[in-house]
Amino acid sequence: MEFQDVIRKRKMVRAFTTEPIAPEAADRLLRAANRAPSAGFSQGYAMLVLESETDRTAFWTAMDPEDDYAGTPLRNAQMIVIPCSNKDIYLDRYAREDKGWTDRDEARWPVPFWHIDTGMLTMLLLLAVVEEGLGALYFGIPPSVIGAVREQFRIPDDFTPIGAVAIGHPDQDRDAKQRTSRKTIARRTVEDITHRGRWGSAEA
Repeated sequence: MEFQDVIRKRKMVRAFTTEPIAPEAADRLLRAANRAPSAGFSQGYAMLVLESETDRTAFWTAMDPEDDYAGTPLRNAQMIVIPCSNKDIYLDRYAREDKGWTDRDEARWPVPFWHIDTGMLTMLLLLAVVEEGLGALYFGIPPSVIGAVREQFRIPDDFTPIGAVAIGHPDQDRDAKQRTSRKTIARRTVEDITHRGRWGSAEA
């Protein structure tokens, strides 16, 4: 698939079939994500990958203690990836001799690159999903259940889950019925979001 087609076809999918994901396809997805850039080549990210039915069920139970979404097409996703960032890896990396920030002061960072780089990993994963002919949904893990997810899967304290990605074969008909935002909100144009030279209108 041409890269421009991958970009054009990328969308969030909210309904999946129960068709398994081929192991070789799953491996290609993870390898693609691992090509993400990172500040100082710190690579302060990791992925928790849930593929077995037992692990996926445990995740949804932790996410939804009241089981409000049982039987929904989202829960048919055959693979769940939880990208996690690690701030300490970045602070340690930039305290090394070639960088010279020996005090590990977090204030030196204008924005949290550990989260940004993990977001880039997530974007590569989402693009790779399209190339494989699969679908994916990135979604947040609410603060009220993050502790339960951490405990269930023994996520270390120094790694922060930035969300989760559900992956599977799209159920086209059911997914179309899930799309509410795209029906009511138009995508902003390039002109809407682009400011050339100076922010705002060039008119006097």
